Order: sequence, then structure tokens, then C-alpha cells
Amino acid sequence: MARIDTDILVSGGGVAGLTAAAAFASAGFRVICTDPTPPVTERDAAGADQRTTAFLHPSIPVLQAAGLWQRLEPHAAPLQIMRIIDAGGPTAEPRITKDFDAAEISDQPFGWNLPNWLLRREMVARLAELPGVTFLPGLATARLMTREAQALATLSDGTTVAARLVVAADGRASVVREAAGIAVKTIRYGQKALAFATTHPIPHQNVSTEIHRSGGPFTLVPLPDRDGRPSSAVVWMETGPEVQRLAALPVPEFEAEINARSCGILGPLTLVSPRGVWPIISQIAARMSAERVALIAEAAHVVPPIGAQGLNMSLADLAALLDLATANPADLGSRAMLDAYHRKRHFEVQARVTGIDALNRASMLGDPALRDLRAATLNALYSLAPVRKTLMKAGLGLR
Repeated sequence: MARIDTDILVSGGGVAGLTAAAAFASAGFRVICTDPTPPVTERDAAGADQRTTAFLHPSIPVLQAAGLWQRLEPHAAPLQIMRIIDAGGPTAEPRITKDFDAAEISDQPFGWNLPNWLLRREMVARLAELPGVTFLPGLATARLMTREAQALATLSDGTTVAARLVVAADGRASVVREAAGIAVKTIRYGQKALAFATTHPIPHQNVSTEIHRSGGPFTLVPLPDRDGRPSSAVVWMETGPEVQRLAALPVPEFEAEINARSCGILGPLTLVSPRGVWPIISQIAARMSAERVALIAEAAHVVPPIGAQGLNMSLADLAALLDLATANPADLGSRAMLDAYHRKRHFEVQARVTGIDALNRASMLGDPALRDLRAATLNALYSLAPVRKTLMKAGLGLR
């Protein structure tokens, strides 16, 4: 079988893996990126990922370094305000509404939101422009053996790849992480998420809204207009059985459910995409690195979709790894480099996973007294301007 030598093997072609491949190739490294599932790059094609990703503004420099942001920015919807609504009273109506406005801490929005299928389209197109990257859709990293000087990966077609560094971006069930012998801790909530797109008559005005009642948040995230109508992506977290019931409903009945749960804040919601179902867990790897291996994204950490944290943690991983690689290219994949990466990221990741776990548990509360306590806590925290600004900076990953 063939053998290919490269600087970096990126295992996984999701949004994080494609960004990593573009970033390292743009920095002058030779890169191979494998993806067992070829990316679906059209909105209405079978298998298109209907979820969206909000890039918080600290993530933009790594996208710029990868040559991606100039492709993505024209398609992005800015997120100026993060609105939290507590609807945990006796009826599903807003009882507390608090706006966290990015203008209080920056002249930039909190971030920009894009559909995942479009991200893949633009990222694959960027890889095609870069002479130093080889993208292998349809191939997986099947086995991995590491040595002090290099890693040897066997792909699903039998090809061997010799790399100085393997970047594991192959998801929560990472083959590379398992081959490297890195343990994980997983927390299960009995939750799933429904992801879909809607249109509505009332403009969202670049406000991302989380509506809390029970079971988990119902989050409306701005999208660019669709067919001349305001549009938002929705992530609705609920218990697993309830999500399965909702996903199976005929469209008219489902629209009645989402209009009740959204409290009508954007007017009647119209479903304009398939419904995707995703399991909700928290997970963290015991280490961010091993011999010749660096974990990023969901190979390293998984969090519930609250506060747009997931992929932005992933891009913070990539930024740290890229800084270390470009500071001393001759040291790429060495023990010293990877130990430095682990030290730089693991404590921050642990703290963020713990915090998001607590927020998710609070959002799931069903007991009326506990829901009242949640509302009172939100009100108290918001009312103190220094605390409010600190929370917003923490959410962005700013000091």
C-alpha cells in the first residue's frame, strides 16, 4: 500500500477539522485532512447539517489566518445582543427579559452566525486553493501508532500516513484519542436537541435569544433573510423522549409546538428545513495531548449548546496549537510542544465545561420553586453592571 509523508495529519473534516487544515496549510505546513463522511455543502441536500455556528469575535483572528473569514463574512449574521428570557412561570410567557449588549464591552458584536452546511462549502473551497493541503473525503483514520519521531496512521483504504503531528478533530468518539490511550469523562443528561431553521414576520434585529422554561433552553439565533423573510436557526433542548415525539410530529402540529415554546416573540415561526436530532452530553478528555497527538474540538471536550461556547472553545484550541507550531516549526509535534499545549488549554477547558454543565442543569429545572430561584438569580446578576460585564467577557473568553 502507498505511504504518504506530511507534516500534519488532521483527522476529521467537521468545521473544526477543516479550519485546522486551512490554518496550518496557510502557515506553510504540509497537511493531509481525512473525513470519513464527505461534507454536504448544499442547504437542501440530503444529510445537510441544519445547525448553525456562532463565531464569537475572539475566534475571528484564527479564521483570518486560515484565509477563511473573507469567504465567510459576507454570509454571516451579526450577533449584537444576547437576550435571556425566563418563561418558567405557571404559563409559557416571558416573565423576565434581560439583554446582554456587546456595546457595553466592545465596538464589535459578540459574534457572527453561519449555517454549518455553508461553512463546509466555503472551507472545502478554501482547501482547494491551498497547494500544501490534501483533502481526502470518504477516508477515515482507522489505526494509529506513534513513535518519538513521528506518528504512523493507517487510513481506511490501507494508505499509511507518516506525520510529525496528528491533530485529532474526529469528534466525541475519537478514534485517534482512543488509539493514544487518553481517557474521557462523560456526563449524560437524558437530553437531546432539535435543530432546524425557521422564518418569521418580526425581524430578529441581530438578537440571539435563549428562552428558559424547563427541559433546556429554546434558542433562536439570527440568520440572514431567507426568501425575503427574516430567518432564525433554532436549537431546542428537551428530554430525549420529548425530542423524539416532537421530531415525529407532522409539520402543522410541530409549528404549533414551537410557537408555544417561543412565546411568540418573533411572531409565528414557519419551519423551513428538516429537523435534526442531536444527543446532549458533557465530555472532557483527561489530557489534551499524547505522543505526537493533539486533541482539539469534540475529541477534547463536548458541551451542551449554550452561549455559543462549543466551537469557540475548539478554535481557542486551534489558536494555541497554531501559535506553538509557528513559533518553532522545527519542534512540531515534539513532547515539549505538546506538553505546552496541554498546559495552555486544559485548565481553561475544565473550567468552561464545569460552568456550562451548571448552566445546563439550571436550564433543565422543572420544579416551580427552583425555576423561581433561577429567575431571581438571573435578575440579581444582571442588575449589577460590573458583574454583567464580567459575565459577558467570560462568555467571550476575554480577560
